[in-house]
This record gives sequence, structure tokens and C-alpha cells, in this order.
Amino acid sequence: MLKIENLVVAYGGIEALKGISLEVEEGKIVTLVGANGAGKSTTLRTITGLVKPRSGTITYNGINLLNMKTQDIVKLGITLVPEGRRIFPNLTVLENLKLGAYFRKDVDNIKRDLEWVYSLFPKLKERSWQMAGTLSGGEQQMLAVGRALMSKPKLLMMDEPSLGLAPLIVKEIFNIIKEIHNQGVTILLIEQNANAALHIADVGYVIETGIIKLKGEGKELLNNDEVRKAYLGENVSN
Repeated sequence: MLKIENLVVAYGGIEALKGISLEVEEGKIVTLVGANGAGKSTTLRTITGLVKPRSGTITYNGINLLNMKTQDIVKLGITLVPEGRRIFPNLTVLENLKLGAYFRKDVDNIKRDLEWVYSLFPKLKERSWQMAGTLSGGEQQMLAVGRALMSKPKLLMMDEPSLGLAPLIVKEIFNIIKEIHNQGVTILLIEQNANAALHIADVGYVIETGIIKLKGEGKELLNNDEVRKAYLGENVSN
């Protein structure tokens, strides 16, 4: 579905990505975990056309994404839930959700998908006419996910969805991610919370300072001594 090969991205003279390669197969949850500054967000920004790479390729179902505009990438079915949520605080919940469907013309299906989002996030339906900026952090994250779903994505990319949220809300968000996946959406998940991400991932990649260090099944990486020590805060005896 999505294939990245030998991707190099530099900001000035500093390489943020140093030739990474990864693949997202259709129907899978794939996670990219790593510390802050490892290159996770840069990867997503490059996929969506917000950052231009120095070299390498990104293809989606055989289509080269590197020469495409961001809005055309969205029309292909790729949507990003950005880090920090980036909702529109001075618009209502409903207006934010409708903006997610901006490029769609299928009005009847938009109404159906709005009800689907409300079924996933009942709190959004309760607060549909409330200004988005007055929502709690967890509710804003739900709104950011709901807005992305309104574009009817085939590939949903999520950048640090658990960031700054209370543990109970994090658990709720990850349950929703699993439900979205069960309904046929492929997911690329970027997370510092390696434990939560690897628990639900089919495939995991570990990135350090712009280099992919490890790849494996989510459960396999959870049991990897190196991952447990570096990302799960566990003491691993020799």
C-alpha cells in the first residue's frame, strides 16, 4: 500500500532522516516508535507533502507521492491526525468535522460517516454545537481523529495521539484506534508511548536519530530486551 525507500530528509545541513525504508501493508496497523526528535513526525510530514526529501521514494499503491500536492494526496485516501491535534478552536465541533469532508462530494455518505464518527465518539455528538477550543484535551484529540475520518481515509496516519493525555483517556483513544482498524482502515501510528503502540500493532519499527534500528511484529518488539530497556523503562538483566 505505502512504501518508503531510502528516504533522506534534511533541514539545512542536518539530516533528520538518514535513508529510512518502511512499508505499510493494506489492512495492518503499523507503528513507528522512537524518542522525541528521532524523525517520526518528519516521516509523516514527508508522506503528506509538507516536507520535500533530499532523496528516496514514497509510493502509495504504485503512485509516486513526492511530486504531488498535499490536497491531492488527501484525495487519494491518505489522512493525517497531526501532533497537537490542530483543531480549529473558534469553530464548533460539527464545523470541524465537516471540514474533514471538504474534498468530498457524496453528500449522503458524508451524513452517514458523521453518524459513524458520533458512534465512535458519543461525546462529540453531545457537544456538536460547542466551540472546539472549549473541549478538554482528550475531547480535542477525539475531534482531531473524527475530523480525519470524515475524509474517508484508506490510510489513517496518527502523530502522537496519546501526547499529553491522562492514562484513562489514552486507553480510550487506543481502543478507538483498534475499532477504526476493525472497520477496514489501515493505520500508520507514530508514538512515543511504545508500550501502548506495540500492543496493538501488527508491525513495528523502531527509529533512532533518523535511522530504522529494528523491525518486527508488535508483540515481538515488546519482548525485545533492547526495546524494553530503551522505551518501556524496564531493567533488563544480562
